[in-house]
Amino acid sequence: MKVAVVGATGLVGGEILKVLEERNFPVDEVLLVASEKSIGTKKTFKGKELTVMGVKEAIAAKPEIAIFSAGGSTSLAEAPNFAAAGITVIDNSSAWRMDPTKKLVVPEINAKELTKADKIIANPNCSTIQMVVALNELHKAFKIKRIVVSTYQSVTGTGKKAVDQLMNERAGKAGEMAYPYKIDLNVIPHIDVFTENGYTKEEMKMVKETKKIFGDDSVKVTATTVRIPVMGGHSESVNVEFAKDFTLEEVYAILEKTPGVIVVDDVKNLKYPMPQDAHQKDEVLVGRIRLDETQERTLNMWIVADNLRKGAATNAVQIAEYLLAHDLV
Repeated sequence: MKVAVVGATGLVGGEILKVLEERNFPVDEVLLVASEKSIGTKKTFKGKELTVMGVKEAIAAKPEIAIFSAGGSTSLAEAPNFAAAGITVIDNSSAWRMDPTKKLVVPEINAKELTKADKIIANPNCSTIQMVVALNELHKAFKIKRIVVSTYQSVTGTGKKAVDQLMNERAGKAGEMAYPYKIDLNVIPHIDVFTENGYTKEEMKMVKETKKIFGDDSVKVTATTVRIPVMGGHSESVNVEFAKDFTLEEVYAILEKTPGVIVVDDVKNLKYPMPQDAHQKDEVLVGRIRLDETQERTLNMWIVADNLRKGAATNAVQIAEYLLAHDLV
């Protein structure tokens, strides 16, 4: 079993390698792939030093699976070349998510849709993944009508340049800017580019991807996505209106059994999910669960996850695990 990690020198690429190692993914050879400027550099996997190679060399090596985390333009240009060589691509960028011919997969929800014919598989947006993991079983039970979500997203979601900006500002040093404004001691209500309707692409990703993952266009979603000076994970304030009646006891019982979810909700002892608790964890943490007292059949909740793990690397590796377990590569 050979696995290529395309974008191996980036934040998510590094996390993919860590997750493959931690989960004991049955790989005989890992191919590290990156842009031309990184070819020849070294990285370690399972104590072994590996040399970063280019795309052509990786395709020639014929891995069974290629996990991409190299940005949308690279994915659009190179994923079809890997697929044409018979390699199954799991792509972390936004390039293929809304392509009607490609599956958008969160393993706990819709991995069963995958077949051997799926050679390019899309990994959803990090903020979408944690929300749908938390809501999927509740949707099955009570039928979601509408979701209002506000996100509080870590600088790690932007990448190393943003992490450097935050740490430079914190240290009082000048440096390259990932954002149009200072991020330390600030909050920026702007993730990705603005679209004609006044929403950002990140906000519209959450709207469109949720419908596609649930396979339900009737679910209404409206989002505000915000960047905050935090490392370790994304947080979300989620207000959900359901079609059917429910009790809080039923909600807790369902969430306690939801795959990939840990309920952290004991306000008497000040227990609720925070990014520092989600850091380096694969589970989605859910807390502050309470009824919306202004509207019937509506719930408020707080959802936190490590955006580099379940929001990206872990979800991709879980897809790869599913493909292997079901002989789909």
